[in-house]
Amino acid sequence: MTRFDKFFGLKAITLSAALSMTAGLALAGDNNISTDKILDALKPKPATRGLSVGPQADPTAQAKEATFLNTVRNRSTRSLSTGEREQIAELAATKPKIDLEIQFDYNSADIAKTSVPSVQALGKALSDPALKGSTFVVAGHTDAVGGEDYNQGLSERRADTIKKYLVQNYGLNGTDLVTVGYGKTKLKDTANGADPINRRVQVVNMDTKTASK
Repeated sequence: MTRFDKFFGLKAITLSAALSMTAGLALAGDNNISTDKILDALKPKPATRGLSVGPQADPTAQAKEATFLNTVRNRSTRSLSTGEREQIAELAATKPKIDLEIQFDYNSADIAKTSVPSVQALGKALSDPALKGSTFVVAGHTDAVGGEDYNQGLSERRADTIKKYLVQNYGLNGTDLVTVGYGKTKLKDTANGADPINRRVQVVNMDTKTASK
């Protein structure tokens, strides 16, 4: 191999490594989500009309749901019982929702700087006329590392942090945001409990307009 070939080969390897690092950085920055994507995920799905329409929502069930949600408005996150947390999860299962990969500082409920754009996008989405006035559940989740009590408290503090940020920076009504923590009880990837994908904040549109608007 000539000196020229060696030099050219070295330059090619260097360029390839640089491109790989750039791609990695781009992927690392792609965790933040856009306002439009949040809006699309949380908008209530229009009712289908026609002969093939499925069973209509039971007004009695809707009334019970609204009554229950009213009992958890303005409640301290840590005051929710296990039964109430499970009831919220059951109601939220059929609602429009989105998981946000919001990172927090290590062993802390402070939002990491890299995740602030996602929280800002959430604030803009919930302030949009298409969503404003609905009741939203903000649920904190942790990974499986650590004890149950510690993770439960951490998930609650992190959900409270998101609510406080939205109220203070976007003027959202605190009564429209129900916070709940699930610790490590509802892993997104049960086969890999330590995976960062489990450390998330889930936002659910309960689609119950309040009298505050």
